[in-house]
Amino acid sequence: MKVSSIIKSSSDHHKVSVSTDNITRRIEIDHKSSGQGSSVNGGELLMLSIATCFCNDLYREANKRNIAISSIEIEASGEFNAEGESGYNFTYKAKVTADVPQDEIAELIAHTDKVAEIHNTLRKGVSVALTK
Repeated sequence: MKVSSIIKSSSDHHKVSVSTDNITRRIEIDHKSSGQGSSVNGGELLMLSIATCFCNDLYREANKRNIAISSIEIEASGEFNAEGESGYNFTYKAKVTADVPQDEIAELIAHTDKVAEIHNTLRKGVSVALTK
């Protein structure tokens, strides 16, 4: 599965799209009021990526266990200091409401934490290369 994103930005437009295996979807993200760049920052989108991955994976893993989830709330946060420095203190928490006892929900959350792809990618570390 190949995943990618494209931003096309100028003073009069800001277009964002994401693709998985050549299926492309547009995401609405306004440009900054100055007209230069995104109105959201990369750290915010990284936290959204963590939350989105965990939310989707919870549903996937719950379906495997025949658990009907009625609601999920994920909160992800991290800290960034000076320009050019790596982020740190990445944390997230999940609240799940489902048709099973709390101990089964806790087990589902713990299991999903072990198999969430974005989380495991960040935990392992990954090289990021600028290409031409």
